[in-house]
Amino acid sequence: MLKSPEDAFNLLERLGAPRRLMKHLELVGEVGGEVISKLDDLGVQYDKHLVQVGIAVHDAGKIVHPNELEGHGNLHEAAGEILLLEQGVDDQIARCCRSHSQYASMSVSFEELIIALADTLWKGSREADLELRIIDGVAVRLQTDRWELFQTLDSLFEEIAAEGDERLSRSI
Repeated sequence: MLKSPEDAFNLLERLGAPRRLMKHLELVGEVGGEVISKLDDLGVQYDKHLVQVGIAVHDAGKIVHPNELEGHGNLHEAAGEILLLEQGVDDQIARCCRSHSQYASMSVSFEELIIALADTLWKGSREADLELRIIDGVAVRLQTDRWELFQTLDSLFEEIAAEGDERLSRSI
């Protein structure tokens, strides 16, 4: 059903997504695009479609729980998955509503880790355990050692995070 991030945005808009949510999803998508570009440059095999569309819908539950746009909370996670499933969205994509923040406590795919990473880096935050899981996933896919990739990917993550304040200023 959702063939692209644009399809995902159209669905969310039909469901009443506020402008602020759409802007957040766009900004996380920018970060995801930078990560995707590097992974593609390195020749990493993964499901790019899942990453792109998963990023586009990861906070869909904030349509149901708009108070979580301004404050903290995790009710939007399960609510988003349910909302998307009710709309006929593929369960693997809908699951990204939960896995983007629950990646440390549930079994997740490499693609779900990338979505979580984009949602962390966009605001300038770094999460060492998450980043190492990504680096290890890339190492496995490229059949190389973590430390062969560490500098390249860590530098990318740092560059993206360094632009967090600028992205935050555009999120309002």
